Amino acid sequence: MLGQLNDTQIELLLTAQVTGHLACQQDGIPYIVPINYVYRKGAIYAHSGPGKKIDIMRRNPAVCFEVDDITSVFRWRSVIVQGIFEELTDIAEKENAMQAIIHRIMPMADSPAAHPSHGITENEYAIGTDIDLIVYKINIISKTGKFEQA
Repeated sequence: MLGQLNDTQIELLLTAQVTGHLACQQDGIPYIVPINYVYRKGAIYAHSGPGKKIDIMRRNPAVCFEVDDITSVFRWRSVIVQGIFEELTDIAEKENAMQAIIHRIMPMADSPAAHPSHGITENEYAIGTDIDLIVYKINIISKTGKFEQA
């Protein structure tokens, strides 16, 4: 049976997952990458180093984000978000977002001090001193969800 997720189910799936797929596009050419994220206050917060994804989103901030939970080919849930990329510039907002991301992904890190590219250091207040992290959020315009269960 296929069905639509309701708003509560969408919120729960966005909150429960830690990795999703971010799609952006430049000159009609789509580009999609997996990202670690945290869902807070109705927005998706993430970070990145400089590169293609950030360059594209700075030029065209319209993005799509997808997250799913797949148990089997006939048992899954998926959410698709349409949104707008916003690079965070306020230091306090960047620190709050990075702390939330770190606390969300830390339990999944096999050696926390060994992941500076994700802003995970032995001292979370050292974030950004050695690494050029770009912290951003996706302001959500719309979100939909579907599921299948046998």
